[in-house]
Order: sequence, then C-alpha cells, then structure tokens
Amino acid sequence: MSRDEVGDRFATLTFQRTVAAPLATLYAAWTSPAARAVWASPAPSVTVEFLEADSRVGGREVSLCKVAGEPDIRVEAGWLDLVPEARTVGYEVVSREGENLSAALSTAEFAGDGDGSRITVTVQLASLAADMAAGYRQGFDAGIANLSAVAERTMLLQRVIKAPVPVVWGAWMNAESLPKWWGPDGFSCKTSRIDLRAGGEWVFDMIAPDGTVFPNHHKYGAVIPGSRLDYTLHWGENGPKHADAWASFEDVDGATKVTLGMVMATAREYQDAKGFGAVELGLQTLGKLARAVGAE
Repeated sequence: MSRDEVGDRFATLTFQRTVAAPLATLYAAWTSPAARAVWASPAPSVTVEFLEADSRVGGREVSLCKVAGEPDIRVEAGWLDLVPEARTVGYEVVSREGENLSAALSTAEFAGDGDGSRITVTVQLASLAADMAAGYRQGFDAGIANLSAVAERTMLLQRVIKAPVPVVWGAWMNAESLPKWWGPDGFSCKTSRIDLRAGGEWVFDMIAPDGTVFPNHHKYGAVIPGSRLDYTLHWGENGPKHADAWASFEDVDGATKVTLGMVMATAREYQDAKGFGAVELGLQTLGKLARAVGAE
C-alpha cells in the first residue's frame, strides 16, 4: 500500500509490506545485487539491465530500464548507509537521453519476528522535469510486490569461518580447491571444465555417496574480489535454470562471515528444496569449506 503528500515538484511516498520470510532473508533480497536483478523489473514489458552493482556503503548501482520502441531510462543509485537487517539509505537519479528526470532519497526500514518480516520504504522525491510521483508510486508498488515474492523463495545460508577473508575467498575462487570441498558431506565433484571469472562457468557432476549423479552448470556473473560473486545454477550443461545465487564474504574480527543466497526459480522449487533438506545440505557444504581452510 502507499500514501503520499504531493506538491508541485516534491513528494514524500511511503510503501509498506509484510513478507512471509525471515528478516535476514528479506534484507538480503533487498540489498544483494543477484536478488535485486530478479525483482527489479516493474512489469513484464520492462527489461532491466544492470551495468554496475555494488551493495556496500559508497557503492553504486547503475541500471537501464528498457521498453521496446522507447528510449532507455537510466537509473544511477548509491548506498549511503547500511545497517544489516535494520535500515538502508540510498539515493537515485533517473534520466533519459541525458536529461535528469528526478532525484530521490530512499530509506528502507526492516522489522521481523520468526518467519515473518516487514519492510517500510520512504521516498523523498524531487521531480526535475515532468511530475514523476505517479510513476514512482506505480514502480515502487510493483517492485515491493516483486521483492516479497522473491524473498519468499530465497534460501539464505550463513556461517562464520575462523579464517581471514583472503584465505576463504581463495579456497572458493580456485579451480583446484573448489571441486574438492563443494557439496554436502560424502559428495564429490567431477569437473568437465571450470573458469572462475566473470562470464566464466563451471560444468560438473556432483556425485552422491550412493553413486547418484547430479549434473550441474554454474554460470558466473559479477565477481568482486574478496567481497562477492554472483552466479546462476542450471540442471546440467545449459539446462533449465533453477536458481540465481550469490556468495558474499565479510570480515568479522579477523574471521569470515560467508553468506550463500539462492533465489529459486519458482516457489515450488523452493518448497521442494526445503523438503529434501537443502538448508542442512548447504550448511554441510559451508562446513566442508571451513575444513578446507583448516578452520574446523
């Protein structure tokens, strides 16, 4: 829902939604570039292309909103303040063909209890060309609804590993070490090819203790050394995509907090994954990573 106070050029818009997802998951879906790319489009007719995406204080996000037959809309945004699971503050400037249309300051506040959470977004908008308030209301209403659906099918796994970020990052982004620890306890990996760079891929079979083979294909997007990597998961080489994923690495007093997030392609896939124990199996994988760097 939304409420607004609109003047000739300025507007204050507020959006609020309750989401059937834990607070940490909602916050991650709001801030993580891989998740934002999934829910950013306000309508099926709009394609959003991200040119830059860095969700750290001082980081910048640049995207193009594309509609067939119309000039691209450019959105340049930045993160001014990030308080995990509590608050984000950011700015954005919207332009078209070099003309600034609007500037805005957006504050998102989060609250949660158990498996439910809530986001409240306040936008202080200045229309620099035409009145942009109606467009903002429509876009944010759709975006918050999309965010809710994405958060409700996002799986979030976290572990603090008692090793420095460069060591943990190095174990993940090394073509020799990654296949040795990837997968739950008792699983092994057989690699066909591996290229751990932005635009690269890892084609491999994950083999269960009983010999069952699970074909996998990871396609890598953004890679920010020591900070984050984004990738998509496919069922076998060039098979159907079943998740948009990311891994982030954060220094915590000399240890590394690893966050592994996965936005499942559908709500059904999310429920199926939870049903066969994907959370527990994923935590086992992070446990193997900890052992690989000698932190357990």
